[in-house]
Amino acid sequence: MTRIRFQRNLDDLKEKLLVMAGMAEQSIQRAVEAYRVRDLSICDLVDRGEMAINRLEREIDQMALDLLAMEQPMAIDLRFILAVIKINADVERVGDSARSISDRVRALQDFPAAEMPIDIPRIANLASGMVRRALQAFIEGDADMAESVLKMDDSVDKLNGSAHTTLLNLMKAQPVLAPQALNALMISRALERVADHATNIAEDVIFWVRGADVRHHMGATAARVNSHAAGGQTVPGSQ
Repeated sequence: MTRIRFQRNLDDLKEKLLVMAGMAEQSIQRAVEAYRVRDLSICDLVDRGEMAINRLEREIDQMALDLLAMEQPMAIDLRFILAVIKINADVERVGDSARSISDRVRALQDFPAAEMPIDIPRIANLASGMVRRALQAFIEGDADMAESVLKMDDSVDKLNGSAHTTLLNLMKAQPVLAPQALNALMISRALERVADHATNIAEDVIFWVRGADVRHHMGATAARVNSHAAGGQTVPGSQ
């Protein structure tokens, strides 16, 4: 009976984290739309969403700490709870990035609208796709899917690097557009951070499932070796 209650608590923890993650992803989509149409009312939605995300972050941390204190979980259950705590922090920072984009949109209201020679929606789609895939890997307890997220990060880094170069050149060539270009550059950088957080989430999924620390992109082969050594334990909360 105790095990059943513990498993139910793990499921509740997972569900609450996924609700928060959905809110964070929506916030990124809203912030990018606010930039596209220069609509401050959408920025207001992002700001309110961040407050809700922050509240859920505190609740999830408390639930996880209570489980650690009262249940004293072992092995893969312990890794699951520790991964949730770390993923929780990264999801909250995705919400922070949405707020940063919202702030840049507000700053742009002081300047004339100007088309920037970079594709912010494309960068946003790639970064958001990484977040979705990392969270799907978490839902399914799929370390292979999580590994695929790590490989996606380079594409976002390249787009952000290209945007940085393009916008710096624009500021040199047309100083009158420097404020708009600088805000666009900061939005691109915020989206690159979203991709970094997705990468962190994917690494935490691999840690949970395989018991392997793949931060700084340790080889996948070593992760699998560690997993086999752990005896192929059943992943809690996965379907």
